[in-house]
Amino acid sequence: MEGQDYLNQISMQNRPVKKTGMSKILSSKIFMVSMIGVVLLILIIIVGSILSGGKKGDKNLSYALKAHLDNTEEVIQTYQPSVKSSDLRSSSASLYSVLSNTNRELTDYVTEKYDFKEKDLPEATVSDAQLARDDLEADLFNAKISGTLDRTYALKMAYEISLIMSEEAEIINSTSNADLGELLTTSYNSLKNLYSKFDDFSEAN
Repeated sequence: MEGQDYLNQISMQNRPVKKTGMSKILSSKIFMVSMIGVVLLILIIIVGSILSGGKKGDKNLSYALKAHLDNTEEVIQTYQPSVKSSDLRSSSASLYSVLSNTNRELTDYVTEKYDFKEKDLPEATVSDAQLARDDLEADLFNAKISGTLDRTYALKMAYEISLIMSEEAEIINSTSNADLGELLTTSYNSLKNLYSKFDDFSEAN
């Protein structure tokens, strides 16, 4: 009897362990292939999102910058003739030249890249730019009638320069297009040199 028990024990030890339903699923070739497919799909989606997001980002940011440049140029044209300080008018003329050149080159870029037309500017972009322009013009108008235009104009243009530089830096840091990066880097450096002329302006000079 003891011999039979021994044989039964050996038989139990050598008997393969039955896999549970979950174990069968996890170890099946179909499951492994499916998991690999899911992982690859996720990677493709992520890469695609990054690539399309970058292009969309360049386009939207460039359009927003263009709208800002358009409005700032027009404000300069309106109020620069009323500035009394010859030094400030000279700095303003230099600023207008930089913005105008940048705007022209940026317009050429988005026209070639995206077939840009003025009507293509998103309504939200146009609205935001217009609100900012209205605020700027209201401050300058009030300064003009109160006799403080020069000081206010210098401060406001210094602020506009900082905003535009920030927008340009955002595009420079995100774009993979060398031409766009180069034209905005040139503009950025020119604005950086002009910023102190407005920020440090004093009517006592």
